[in-house]
Amino acid sequence: MPEPHFDTYYNYDELTGILKEMANAHPHLFTLESIGQSYEGRDVWCMTATDKETGAHDEKPAFWCDGNIHATEVSASSACLFLLHRLAAGYGTDSEITRALSTRTFYIIPRVNPDGAEAFFASPPRFLRSSTRPYPYDEEALEGMELEDMDGDGRILSMRIQDPSGPWKQHPEHPRLMVRRDPVEEGGIYYRLMPEGTLKNYDGILLHGPRNREGLDLNRNFPSHWRPEKEQTGAGPFPGSEPEAYNLTRFISAHPNITGAITFHTFGGVLLRPYGTQSDESMPYEDLRVYNTLGDKGASLTGYPHCSVFHDFRYHPREVITGVFDDWCYDSLGIFAWTVEIWSPQRHAGILEGFAPGAGQGKYRFTTWHRDHPLEEDIKMLEWSDSNLEGRGYVAWYPFEHPQLGPVEIGGWDVQLAFRNPPVRYLEREIAPLAEWAVWCALVSPRLELYAAEAVLLDAGVYKVRLAVQNTGWLPSYVSKRALERGVVRGVTAEIELPEGAVLQSGKQRVELGQLEGRAYKAASGFGWTMDATAERCVAEWVICGEAGSTIGLTARHDRAGVVRTEVRLSPL
Repeated sequence: MPEPHFDTYYNYDELTGILKEMANAHPHLFTLESIGQSYEGRDVWCMTATDKETGAHDEKPAFWCDGNIHATEVSASSACLFLLHRLAAGYGTDSEITRALSTRTFYIIPRVNPDGAEAFFASPPRFLRSSTRPYPYDEEALEGMELEDMDGDGRILSMRIQDPSGPWKQHPEHPRLMVRRDPVEEGGIYYRLMPEGTLKNYDGILLHGPRNREGLDLNRNFPSHWRPEKEQTGAGPFPGSEPEAYNLTRFISAHPNITGAITFHTFGGVLLRPYGTQSDESMPYEDLRVYNTLGDKGASLTGYPHCSVFHDFRYHPREVITGVFDDWCYDSLGIFAWTVEIWSPQRHAGILEGFAPGAGQGKYRFTTWHRDHPLEEDIKMLEWSDSNLEGRGYVAWYPFEHPQLGPVEIGGWDVQLAFRNPPVRYLEREIAPLAEWAVWCALVSPRLELYAAEAVLLDAGVYKVRLAVQNTGWLPSYVSKRALERGVVRGVTAEIELPEGAVLQSGKQRVELGQLEGRAYKAASGFGWTMDATAERCVAEWVICGEAGSTIGLTARHDRAGVVRTEVRLSPL
């Protein structure tokens, strides 16, 4: 089979072909299905990955990964594709991957939003936030900037035009760099900056910014804390109104075995967790401990810090972000979900303050860097681009005769090359550690296993049947305290299946055994009067009358921890 390559980005048809080839090449591990269609009718592909010989996918704890809900964030699809590649290559050779596929399931959706990605791959490309559906109005803007590759070089850069009222000027030592004009400065050469493109209905005086007719943000359309358009831009007319968001909520809700999730985005180089709407004090303490443990592992593997969206990733300090995927997973379902922002050009340029692990709550600069940062960091970014992107990341300004504005200069950052996704030379090294973290996160899930099963003869033809199961996973069977608060997860149930002629004398055919703890809440050391009670185990007992030599079927199940099946034989005296 043609292996996927990680020095390029794939359009929809190419990605679909690769997924089908992978499923055909590894039928014992992979099953490909469509979980629904996009707005334009494209299939949204989900790859189910598990060792089919060790059990059905929906009878094992599962982990969810998706990517590319935002149109231009195509490296998120690559991260999902790399995870599939590692699972296929590591099965049978890598002990952790083999264990993960034998005991867990992965649901992997590389491209949540194929329509928006196809617009990005089009020629010329269109840079949308999310869906191609017109919203909130089905009308084209009658004025304003329309992005366009004016000189036909395949890029959409910036334009600068001299203007005495302009807020920018050239840096005296690095004239390519545009720096802010001093608040009281006059008498110099100043510029106005705008995206490369043309102006609709330009009156020669007023300039208006670009506005796409397609104004949806699919990661504002999920049910948790959803707010209408006036309060949350791009939210859609109602929660789950958009097929791309609905496909995910429907599938995850129908698969209660999902215990954790990662949704891949760009950019920032950070592991983001809930909440987006409230501080950490509102989260159950035990859940915050778990999130920090998972995040510490992710940071050690990727170099990305982990933090709360509310505390460190708000685009405006007085505004919150609502209707997002990870908040819905955690707040509504009690699933530990993460948003991974792939790629940080700042960190690659050596700018570590606020972009690396250890900055501390309230000190990260992922959303504030663009508002304010020292000039020295602009110079570092410029030097990094020149040295590592062959000068293509930041393009020197060159003259162009604009049909409406007259003499302008085109240049500046090629945002799509340097910022939006990793340049392809960096792609594999950037996404490879994320696959390792996803496997590790899958393995912390609860897992129901058999502890003991027996039939003890009490009297002639009378037996006590006992089934004991245990949670061998790190997380408790319910996964999170939030899940318990929401009442969204059922406890362990045990059932007995009697052969013909046998009679149940004591006990119910199906019994509720409650939740099982894991090892997640243990103290840092075993000092004092530590007592490790067996809260991870439970026992079901029945008394039956049956014929010696017959077989009794026993089943224990938990929606999130999996299913155990076994048999006991009724022995004679």
